[in-house]
Amino acid sequence: MGAIATQEPRINEAINAREVRLISYDGEQMGICPLSEAQRVADLNDMDLVEIAPNATPPVCRIMDYGKYKYDQAIKAKQARKKQSKIETKEMKFRPKIDVGDYTTKKKHVLRFLESGCKVKITIMFRGREMAHPDQGLSILERLADDLKDIAVIESQPKMEGRNMHMLIAPLPSTVKKKEAAKKGEASKDE
Repeated sequence: MGAIATQEPRINEAINAREVRLISYDGEQMGICPLSEAQRVADLNDMDLVEIAPNATPPVCRIMDYGKYKYDQAIKAKQARKKQSKIETKEMKFRPKIDVGDYTTKKKHVLRFLESGCKVKITIMFRGREMAHPDQGLSILERLADDLKDIAVIESQPKMEGRNMHMLIAPLPSTVKKKEAAKKGEASKDE
């Protein structure tokens, strides 16, 4: 088996260079010194010697508390994931011979998805002889796009794939901002 590549930097005895460029724990450049000298300085300060730039010539090593450093990195990553916004893609399926009532109900669902900030994939499913009339499905998609033009934009134009026709629509940025502002307003009223 080959070695598994890791993202972890080499620390202390795992560093295999003869000499390194040393940076102290407070960020001060200490110059180029032999690895044994750098390790001794790290041990005197009761810290770890961490290789932060292994591809440099000579490699750059920093004196730090590696356990505390890893803990801080994990906290930062967790905060970044919290602030990250994930855009979901919802799907709404239509048929070419959809009734007016069904169309309005499904349009309301699509509208609700768009207002919550999700992208919506609209699918027209064709069966049997309906395949001979893709223009009926296209007219439904065009009608839906026209009905939602003030709050959504077409991200991918209608295209036929097998027995289905797809179109992807996304909310306009202004629609998403209005929804977020409304949520913030409700949160302040509750307090």
